[in-house]
Amino acid sequence: MPTVFSNAAETILDVIHDGATIAVGGFGLSGNPTDLIEALRDSGATDLTIVSNNMGVDGKGLGLLLENRQVSKVIASYVGENKLFARQFLDGELEVEFVPQGTLAERLRAGGAGIAGFFTRTGVGTPIAEGKAHEEFDGHLHILERGIVTDLALVHAYQADAAGNLVYRHTARNFNPVVATAGRITIVEAEHILSTGFLAPDHIVTPGIYVQRLVAASDRVKDIEQRTVSAREIAPVHA
Repeated sequence: MPTVFSNAAETILDVIHDGATIAVGGFGLSGNPTDLIEALRDSGATDLTIVSNNMGVDGKGLGLLLENRQVSKVIASYVGENKLFARQFLDGELEVEFVPQGTLAERLRAGGAGIAGFFTRTGVGTPIAEGKAHEEFDGHLHILERGIVTDLALVHAYQADAAGNLVYRHTARNFNPVVATAGRITIVEAEHILSTGFLAPDHIVTPGIYVQRLVAASDRVKDIEQRTVSAREIAPVHA
């Protein structure tokens, strides 16, 4: 059973440290463990390595950690939407390891499954392959990618039960399930924590065995990176 905490700050207080490697769920701003990110910012920990699909946007999501100069390295597949991220990278303040998106997801999944590494064709012949072992399988060249295991994993879920079993909601699921498996300590903020009973076994996405700490997520407006709308066409009225 995971330990249930009363607030996000308490969940990381005794496990965060300078130089920690942290996997964080989310895709853009969808499915971000926002309370946990803010708690990480407020902890003041520095020299962090963040493993995430991207680093949020300026002033939101993981962008908060960049503003606070807490991150020294990022392992990600996308760095758009964040001007501060680009500036710190170009100024040499931030080390960035680019990873193809599917490869990043598989590296996190592999780490959680105890798989040290795997071979993939993705990235062969590009800078992604530099310095990596190459092998030929079925007539095609592959590169070796290592599984990722982090000190902490920060996850946002829609529902959790007392055993730490999790389900996610729509696109907010994204990277959260693989991130949940990759942490030596996995901390989850959930929008709803069941007060009695357990989630239906067939509905569970992340088994509670992966979850060590749990906290209720605060009720807040969910940010959207780019709101795009089109003009509504008014149907003609016929007499």
